[in-house]
Amino acid sequence: MSYQEYVDGKKVILTVATTGGVHGKDANPNLPEQPDEIAEQVRECEELGAAIVHVHGRDEHGENNARRLQEVNDAIRDRCDDIIIQNTTGGQSTMEERIEGIRTDPTPEMASLDMGPFNRGQHIITEHNRHNIELLAREMKEQGIKPELEVFNNGHLNEVYRLIETGLLEEPYYINIIFGSGTFSIPSPENVMNMVRNLPENSEFNLLATGRHQLPLTTLSPILGGHVRVGMEDNLYYRRGEPVRSNAQLVERSAAIIDRLDADLATPDDAREMLGMR
Repeated sequence: MSYQEYVDGKKVILTVATTGGVHGKDANPNLPEQPDEIAEQVRECEELGAAIVHVHGRDEHGENNARRLQEVNDAIRDRCDDIIIQNTTGGQSTMEERIEGIRTDPTPEMASLDMGPFNRGQHIITEHNRHNIELLAREMKEQGIKPELEVFNNGHLNEVYRLIETGLLEEPYYINIIFGSGTFSIPSPENVMNMVRNLPENSEFNLLATGRHQLPLTTLSPILGGHVRVGMEDNLYYRRGEPVRSNAQLVERSAAIIDRLDADLATPDDAREMLGMR
């Protein structure tokens, strides 16, 4: 979790988030929504070096639907070799819907765990209280699912420390620090470095930045000893004014940048080792 780790040749875990639950094909027609098209893009991303896929399910109309996660997981496993499936437990309106993310068969190796509420656009708020967070963390621990702790702002980092104190997390802690608009952390290199300095000991961090901030801030992450998430859930443009053609286009660019930084991409097995999943 430091520049020295980068200098020493630490491998970089590359995660792809192919589709979220907010914007749809009206924003970019290349966004995959249905299980088969999601899985096909995941296959392309795995071939380019992605070790983890962050998974959302959508219904036949493209709306966020956790009950489609099983179908998406099955389609990914049919097409991919070994990529780690990380199901979402976020973005759902009820606890029952959230828990769908860790009730698939087989259970996912990983799942996201939001550390608190946040705003999503002008009229949407994602609600998440401490009681629900602890319920999800407890079930993940019981089922052997590695949580990725979603830190959307500095206050959420306080919640990571609180959750560690409960004994519901196992080292190394995997923390996804998120930068963007609204109630996300303000996107700037200075804020990235400050957040990294405040992470708990014995943790690995991943960096997610939305929109135009995705490229510069995910480039900074490996230099600070961190990992990278890209994908069309977070960013629909390849460059200003040019819609991205596929998730693979974003993964390919990040893989090339990591290579030019003289760092190696982690394989899925490398990622399992680094995150204490084996």
